[in-house]
Amino acid sequence: MSPTKISIVIKALRKEYNLTQEDLAIKSGVGLRFLRELEQGKPTVRLDKVNQVLNLFNKEVGVCDKVESM
Repeated sequence: MSPTKISIVIKALRKEYNLTQEDLAIKSGVGLRFLRELEQGKPTVRLDKVNQVLNLFNKEVGVCDKVESM
């Protein structure tokens, strides 16, 4: 698995708030395995659980225009 934009953002937020993966999993109510896979860039994750994690940072997954690569 390679990091995705969302995995990079979540990991950066976790570190900014000085949380371990275990701390973040507990505080957001998701499993530690889910959080580890999310930060590693697993291509298939449940968006409701991603939003559970992001909710701690007052953020959520949203729809945006796709950026075309050249």
